[in-house]
Amino acid sequence: MEPTLLIIAVALIGAAAVGLAALLVRGLVASVRELNERTQEQLQRQERALHDLTDRKLSEARAAIGELREVTHKALADLRVGLGDAVADGTRKTSFSLQETMKLATDTLNQRFGELQGVTDRKLTEISGKVSERLDEGFKKTQQTFVDVVTRLTIIDEAQKKIEALSRDVVSLQDILSDKKSRGVFGEVQLHQLVMNTMPEGAYALQHDVGNGLRADCVLFLPPPTGTIAVDAKFPLENYRRMFDPALPEAERQGAARLFKQDVRSHVEAIAQKYILPGVTADGAFMFVPAEAIFAEIHAHHPDLVELANRRRVFITSPTTMMAVLTTARAVLKDAKTREQVHVIQEHLALLAKDFERFQKRMDSLAQRIRQAHEDAQQVGTSARKITSRFEKIEKVQLGAPAEDTEDTEDTEDGTPPPPPERAAEAGRSELFEPPP
Repeated sequence: MEPTLLIIAVALIGAAAVGLAALLVRGLVASVRELNERTQEQLQRQERALHDLTDRKLSEARAAIGELREVTHKALADLRVGLGDAVADGTRKTSFSLQETMKLATDTLNQRFGELQGVTDRKLTEISGKVSERLDEGFKKTQQTFVDVVTRLTIIDEAQKKIEALSRDVVSLQDILSDKKSRGVFGEVQLHQLVMNTMPEGAYALQHDVGNGLRADCVLFLPPPTGTIAVDAKFPLENYRRMFDPALPEAERQGAARLFKQDVRSHVEAIAQKYILPGVTADGAFMFVPAEAIFAEIHAHHPDLVELANRRRVFITSPTTMMAVLTTARAVLKDAKTREQVHVIQEHLALLAKDFERFQKRMDSLAQRIRQAHEDAQQVGTSARKITSRFEKIEKVQLGAPAEDTEDTEDTEDGTPPPPPERAAEAGRSELFEPPP
């Protein structure tokens, strides 16, 4: 602002000096005319004196104007030197400030990006470790399950061999199972052995209360929608044996057949009433028949009993078919456990997908900010180059009309508004004024 005020002051001083000289000349001319009008004689007498006075005043005016020009030129020279130093110093300061700002912004962005990358790597490492740990646990459990299956099958094979050896050592099954209580105990023990050798621990219960005060020989705990299902052992052997006793007459054998069907029907009805409880147990139950021959007799020659059992949702099984049922139940339990593990893995994968989605959004936002910072730096560089160019023009005293700027709108080269047309004309006249000879 000080160089600008100095230029304006010098211009005002020059204009005032020119105006003073003009007023002085006009006063002298008016005096001459007045003297000419009053008296021609006095004008003639004083014409030489007036001419001398005029020449003297004009000489004094020329001398004053010359001194004023010298002062003005000296002031302009001093102003150019001071303005050049100020412009150079301002350019250096501006350039240094811009470099420091860009360096600080770059360091900040690099630091933030490094921190974000470190956090992202750490989170990915943690998530990968957790997923790997869960997968390892799932694989270990699955492998252990397969090992348990093989072990159980081996135990079942050994038990089957022992049962076969025991059956060969038994003289007569009729002698052993002649007592009704013994038959019941035999059926329960056989059922218990099958269940314990096939089902995993916790998936069954022996002599379990189903909720109405009655105890079933065995209860299987299966996943929904099956739920709790009861298994009861029944051994209708006495009438079955009489059916095929050749020592009895035909009428007694037929009567024994009717009693056998009645026994089976009673067992089916009892199981349906006792162990099928809506909302507590499954909608069906199993009747375990320990003898394959009796099971085959029922299904081969008494379809009405099979139809009744199916209608009452009581499924008649033998040791062989019960083994198949228990194996299927074990597979269902294994599948349910596997689905549970898959669900956990899917949940973690879903969480991982969300983490990656948030990471993508944050990376996009960071890239947008980096692009914006780059654009801002380019714009600052453009402005700095324009400021430097204008400082150079000012230093070279290029005070012409500024060229059009498509980006930054400025009034003049030095940032000051242009003078009005009248003041510019007066300044031009002050520089072009030449006194008459």
